[in-house]
Amino acid sequence: MRDDFHPPVEEYLQVVQSLSDEGIAVIQARVAERLRKSPPSVSEMIDRLVVDGYLVRKGRELQLTATGREIARGVIRKHRLAERLLSDIIGLPWHLVHEEAGRWEHVMSDEVEARIVALLGDPGDCPHGNPIPGSAHEKKISVDQRPLSDISAGDVVRFESLGEGAEADVDSMFEFSEAGFLPGTTASVRAKDGEGTVVLQIENSSLSIRRDITEQLFVVCV
Repeated sequence: MRDDFHPPVEEYLQVVQSLSDEGIAVIQARVAERLRKSPPSVSEMIDRLVVDGYLVRKGRELQLTATGREIARGVIRKHRLAERLLSDIIGLPWHLVHEEAGRWEHVMSDEVEARIVALLGDPGDCPHGNPIPGSAHEKKISVDQRPLSDISAGDVVRFESLGEGAEADVDSMFEFSEAGFLPGTTASVRAKDGEGTVVLQIENSSLSIRRDITEQLFVVCV
Protein backbone atom coordinates (compact mmCIF):
# COMPACT_ATOMS: atom_id res chain seq x y z
CA MET A 1 0.00 0.00 0.00
CA ARG A 2 1.30 3.49 -0.77
CA ASP A 3 2.60 5.44 2.23
CA ASP A 4 0.53 8.50 1.27
CA PHE A 5 -2.70 6.52 0.96
CA HIS A 6 -5.57 7.48 3.26
CA PRO A 7 -8.52 5.44 4.59
CA PRO A 8 -11.22 7.63 2.92
CA VAL A 9 -9.77 6.82 -0.51
CA GLU A 10 -9.59 3.10 0.30
CA GLU A 11 -13.17 3.30 1.53
CA TYR A 12 -14.43 4.61 -1.80
CA LEU A 13 -12.54 1.99 -3.80
CA GLN A 14 -13.84 -0.76 -1.51
CA VAL A 15 -17.44 0.40 -1.98
CA VAL A 16 -17.09 0.47 -5.77
CA GLN A 17 -15.72 -3.09 -5.70
CA SER A 18 -18.44 -4.31 -3.31
CA LEU A 19 -21.26 -2.81 -5.38
CA SER A 20 -19.80 -4.39 -8.51
CA ASP A 21 -19.50 -7.78 -6.77
CA GLU A 22 -23.17 -7.54 -5.76
CA GLY A 23 -24.25 -6.90 -9.35
CA ILE A 24 -25.33 -3.32 -8.62
CA ALA A 25 -24.70 -0.63 -11.25
CA VAL A 26 -21.92 1.51 -9.80
CA ILE A 27 -23.07 5.10 -10.22
CA GLN A 28 -22.35 8.07 -7.96
CA ALA A 29 -25.78 7.91 -6.33
CA ARG A 30 -25.24 4.30 -5.23
CA VAL A 31 -21.80 5.13 -3.84
CA ALA A 32 -23.23 8.09 -1.89
CA GLU A 33 -26.05 5.92 -0.58
CA ARG A 34 -23.70 3.15 0.58
CA LEU A 35 -21.30 5.58 2.23
CA ARG A 36 -24.11 7.75 3.66
CA LYS A 37 -22.38 10.86 2.35
CA SER A 38 -23.72 13.88 0.47
CA PRO A 39 -23.70 13.68 -3.34
CA PRO A 40 -21.46 16.77 -3.70
CA SER A 41 -18.76 15.34 -1.41
CA VAL A 42 -18.92 11.97 -3.22
CA SER A 43 -18.69 13.68 -6.60
CA GLU A 44 -15.59 15.58 -5.49
CA MET A 45 -13.83 12.43 -4.24
CA ILE A 46 -14.74 10.44 -7.35
CA ASP A 47 -13.33 13.21 -9.55
CA ARG A 48 -10.10 12.92 -7.56
CA LEU A 49 -9.99 9.14 -7.92
CA VAL A 50 -10.49 9.41 -11.68
CA VAL A 51 -7.70 11.97 -12.00
CA ASP A 52 -5.39 9.83 -9.83
CA GLY A 53 -6.01 6.78 -12.02
CA TYR A 54 -8.02 4.58 -9.63
CA LEU A 55 -11.40 4.89 -11.36
CA VAL A 56 -12.67 5.41 -14.90
CA ARG A 57 -16.09 6.57 -16.07
CA LYS A 58 -18.03 4.55 -18.63
CA GLY A 59 -21.01 6.80 -19.25
CA ARG A 60 -22.70 7.15 -15.84
CA GLU A 61 -21.05 4.01 -14.46
CA LEU A 62 -17.79 3.84 -12.56
CA GLN A 63 -15.19 1.12 -12.93
CA LEU A 64 -12.00 0.41 -11.05
CA THR A 65 -8.71 0.48 -12.90
CA ALA A 66 -6.30 -2.39 -12.30
CA THR A 67 -4.56 -0.34 -9.60
CA GLY A 68 -7.84 0.64 -7.97
CA ARG A 69 -9.04 -2.97 -8.00
CA GLU A 70 -5.85 -4.21 -6.36
CA ILE A 71 -6.20 -1.71 -3.53
CA ALA A 72 -9.92 -2.41 -3.08
CA ARG A 73 -9.40 -6.17 -2.94
CA GLY A 74 -6.62 -5.72 -0.39
CA VAL A 75 -8.90 -3.73 1.92
CA ILE A 76 -11.76 -6.21 1.46
CA ARG A 77 -9.38 -9.07 2.27
CA LYS A 78 -8.29 -7.46 5.53
CA HIS A 79 -11.87 -6.60 6.45
CA ARG A 80 -13.09 -10.16 5.95
CA LEU A 81 -10.10 -11.68 7.76
CA ALA A 82 -10.83 -9.33 10.66
CA GLU A 83 -14.46 -10.48 10.64
CA ARG A 84 -13.30 -14.11 10.86
CA LEU A 85 -10.93 -13.34 13.73
CA LEU A 86 -13.59 -11.41 15.62
CA SER A 87 -16.18 -14.13 15.12
CA ASP A 88 -14.15 -17.34 15.36
CA ILE A 89 -11.49 -16.44 17.93
CA ILE A 90 -12.73 -13.45 19.92
CA GLY A 91 -16.34 -14.61 19.90
CA LEU A 92 -17.98 -11.33 18.93
CA PRO A 93 -21.62 -11.92 17.94
CA TRP A 94 -22.21 -12.45 14.23
CA HIS A 95 -24.28 -9.30 13.77
CA LEU A 96 -21.56 -7.03 15.21
CA VAL A 97 -18.45 -8.20 13.37
CA HIS A 98 -18.95 -6.12 10.21
CA GLU A 99 -18.95 -2.76 11.97
CA GLU A 100 -16.00 -3.66 14.20
CA ALA A 101 -13.96 -5.03 11.28
CA GLY A 102 -14.45 -1.69 9.55
CA ARG A 103 -12.25 -0.17 12.25
CA TRP A 104 -9.51 -2.75 11.66
CA GLU A 105 -9.25 -2.90 7.88
CA HIS A 106 -7.30 0.33 7.41
CA VAL A 107 -4.84 -0.16 10.27
CA MET A 108 -3.99 -3.85 9.87
CA SER A 109 -0.37 -4.28 8.80
CA ASP A 110 0.70 -6.93 6.32
CA GLU A 111 2.52 -8.71 9.15
CA VAL A 112 -0.65 -8.90 11.28
CA GLU A 113 -2.62 -10.04 8.24
CA ALA A 114 -0.17 -12.91 7.71
CA ARG A 115 -0.44 -13.95 11.37
CA ILE A 116 -4.25 -13.94 11.19
CA VAL A 117 -4.14 -16.10 8.07
CA ALA A 118 -1.86 -18.59 9.84
CA LEU A 119 -3.98 -18.56 13.00
CA LEU A 120 -7.24 -19.16 11.13
CA GLY A 121 -5.89 -21.60 8.56
CA ASP A 122 -6.36 -19.31 5.56
CA PRO A 123 -10.19 -19.21 5.55
CA GLY A 124 -11.96 -18.93 2.20
CA ASP A 125 -14.93 -16.82 3.25
CA CYS A 126 -16.07 -14.37 5.92
CA PRO A 127 -18.84 -15.07 8.47
CA HIS A 128 -21.34 -13.51 6.03
CA GLY A 129 -20.45 -16.00 3.29
CA ASN A 130 -18.41 -13.70 1.06
CA PRO A 131 -15.12 -14.85 -0.52
CA ILE A 132 -11.85 -13.67 1.01
CA PRO A 133 -9.75 -12.43 -1.94
CA GLY A 134 -6.34 -14.02 -2.21
CA SER A 135 -7.12 -17.05 -0.05
CA ALA A 136 -5.91 -20.42 -1.30
CA HIS A 137 -9.39 -21.64 -0.31
CA GLU A 138 -11.30 -18.67 -1.72
CA LYS A 139 -14.99 -19.49 -1.93
CA LYS A 140 -16.36 -19.89 -5.45
CA ILE A 141 -19.61 -18.11 -6.21
CA SER A 142 -22.24 -20.45 -7.61
CA VAL A 143 -23.53 -19.53 -11.07
CA ASP A 144 -27.01 -20.29 -9.68
CA GLN A 145 -26.75 -17.71 -6.90
CA ARG A 146 -29.29 -14.90 -7.03
CA PRO A 147 -30.91 -12.34 -4.71
CA LEU A 148 -33.68 -13.55 -2.43
CA SER A 149 -35.81 -10.77 -3.96
CA ASP A 150 -35.93 -12.86 -7.18
CA ILE A 151 -37.23 -15.98 -5.43
CA SER A 152 -40.89 -17.05 -5.45
CA ALA A 153 -43.11 -18.27 -2.64
CA GLY A 154 -42.85 -22.05 -2.24
CA ASP A 155 -39.16 -22.24 -3.18
CA VAL A 156 -36.59 -23.78 -0.87
CA VAL A 157 -33.30 -21.90 -0.71
CA ARG A 158 -29.85 -22.12 0.84
CA PHE A 159 -28.43 -18.90 2.27
CA GLU A 160 -25.11 -18.18 0.52
CA SER A 161 -24.01 -14.65 1.40
CA LEU A 162 -24.92 -11.06 2.26
CA GLY A 163 -24.11 -7.80 0.52
CA GLU A 164 -22.18 -5.19 2.47
CA GLY A 165 -25.17 -2.86 2.77
CA ALA A 166 -27.16 -5.61 4.48
CA GLU A 167 -24.22 -6.47 6.75
CA ALA A 168 -24.32 -2.91 8.08
CA ASP A 169 -27.98 -3.31 9.16
CA VAL A 170 -27.29 -4.51 12.70
CA ASP A 171 -30.96 -4.98 13.63
CA SER A 172 -31.62 -7.26 10.66
CA MET A 173 -28.41 -9.21 11.29
CA PHE A 174 -29.47 -9.74 14.90
CA GLU A 175 -32.86 -11.06 13.73
CA PHE A 176 -31.11 -13.45 11.33
CA SER A 177 -28.91 -14.72 14.15
CA GLU A 178 -31.84 -15.19 16.52
CA ALA A 179 -33.74 -17.15 13.86
CA GLY A 180 -30.69 -19.31 13.11
CA PHE A 181 -30.53 -18.03 9.54
CA LEU A 182 -26.80 -17.96 8.80
CA PRO A 183 -24.85 -18.77 5.62
CA GLY A 184 -25.30 -22.45 4.76
CA THR A 185 -28.78 -22.59 6.32
CA THR A 186 -31.72 -23.91 4.27
CA ALA A 187 -35.13 -22.23 4.47
CA SER A 188 -38.48 -22.39 2.71
CA VAL A 189 -40.12 -19.26 1.29
CA ARG A 190 -43.56 -19.16 2.92
CA ALA A 191 -44.79 -15.90 1.42
CA LYS A 192 -43.84 -12.83 -0.61
CA ASP A 193 -46.06 -9.75 -0.59
CA GLY A 194 -46.58 -6.99 -3.12
CA GLU A 195 -43.96 -4.77 -1.47
CA GLY A 196 -41.32 -7.48 -1.77
CA THR A 197 -41.24 -8.54 1.88
CA VAL A 198 -40.32 -12.23 2.11
CA VAL A 199 -41.31 -14.57 4.93
CA LEU A 200 -39.00 -17.54 5.51
CA GLN A 201 -39.46 -20.68 7.56
CA ILE A 202 -36.21 -21.91 9.15
CA GLU A 203 -36.98 -25.12 11.07
CA ASN A 204 -39.17 -23.83 13.95
CA SER A 205 -38.48 -20.13 13.34
CA SER A 206 -40.19 -17.65 11.05
CA LEU A 207 -38.35 -14.65 9.66
CA SER A 208 -39.77 -11.64 7.78
CA ILE A 209 -37.26 -9.76 5.60
CA ARG A 210 -37.96 -6.44 3.90
CA ARG A 211 -37.16 -5.84 0.24
CA ASP A 212 -34.04 -3.70 0.59
CA ILE A 213 -32.40 -6.56 2.52
CA THR A 214 -33.68 -9.36 0.25
CA GLU A 215 -32.03 -7.56 -2.67
CA GLN A 216 -28.66 -8.04 -0.94
CA LEU A 217 -29.25 -11.53 0.46
CA PHE A 218 -27.95 -14.14 -1.97
CA VAL A 219 -29.29 -17.68 -2.15
CA VAL A 220 -29.44 -20.75 -4.38
CA CYS A 221 -32.56 -22.86 -4.86
CA VAL A 222 -32.24 -26.43 -3.59
